[in-house]
Amino acid sequence: MHLQGFSERKIIFRDRQEAIALLGEHDDFFRFLNDEFSCKMAGRGTELTITGEQSEVVAVVAIFEELLGLYRQGTQITIQEVRYAAKLVRQGNIEELHNLFSETLFISARGRTIRPKTIGQKIYLDAIRKNSVTFGVGPAGTGKTYLAVVMAVVALRSHEVDRIILTRPAVEAGERLGYLPGDLQEKVDPYLRPLYDALQDTLGNETYKKMMEKNIIEAAPLAYMRGRTLERAFAILDEAQNTTGRQMKMFLTRLGVGSKMVVNGDLSQIDLPRGVTSGLTEAVDILQGIKGIGCVHFDAADVIRHDVVARIVKAYDAHEETMLNRIGK
Repeated sequence: MHLQGFSERKIIFRDRQEAIALLGEHDDFFRFLNDEFSCKMAGRGTELTITGEQSEVVAVVAIFEELLGLYRQGTQITIQEVRYAAKLVRQGNIEELHNLFSETLFISARGRTIRPKTIGQKIYLDAIRKNSVTFGVGPAGTGKTYLAVVMAVVALRSHEVDRIILTRPAVEAGERLGYLPGDLQEKVDPYLRPLYDALQDTLGNETYKKMMEKNIIEAAPLAYMRGRTLERAFAILDEAQNTTGRQMKMFLTRLGVGSKMVVNGDLSQIDLPRGVTSGLTEAVDILQGIKGIGCVHFDAADVIRHDVVARIVKAYDAHEETMLNRIGK
């Protein structure tokens, strides 16, 4: 069919399993794209026919081609990938979508392909590669912690560093971990669980345990970093919004030869006592523009957890802005 402005294209899947993966278990992705674009999609077996206004058909075909490439690399397609692909194509960023979806960061112990899922995440990874110190600032669910851990594992595997250091401020215990039961590791574990989970997912449980035993992966509360110089290490400071200015300066000045640091935090979740300025807020202001230091700000568009998480983040941001406006008046 070649009516003016009208187009028809076909997508041929390798088998039924691939068709289900790209259209959704219950045709969820199919229905979303059918509603999102002004064209008609009809699936039959392993063949998908897309008809309608040419620009809309081209857009949907581009999405399916990128998702197919992603799936054939070993990535399980979720509604998040479909929604984000549709958003970028709507914005005319097909090339950016291709660059994003074609990057493979790491293959996990379970054979899962790990890659950036949003442009914000790709910018974050590029900043970590380029800089000695990188700040990742943004809401929950943007992948800050997970991707920092993966980059640490990549650096370790390529012998760029000799060990991985994990730390975060133990605000709930007021840094007085001596009052908690157990040895140091048992006291620290609850605070570093998100980092441990990411390491186990990336390395596999057995390799993770061996590296912990050999001290190749080291976990310690932020207070225990004082007086050390971290050489050929990849250090990750998580929940950095709960550091004080002095703690942040102490940590950043531990940077030694051949090391990298990633400092992550969410400025909307500061648990410090009233009147105490967050060390993360202060550091981002003071160190802006300094060579070798990068800062990436994530927003709700980078949230890769459940769709509802992104909507929660947006709702709270709007509420906080309303409250600030009221106070300003």
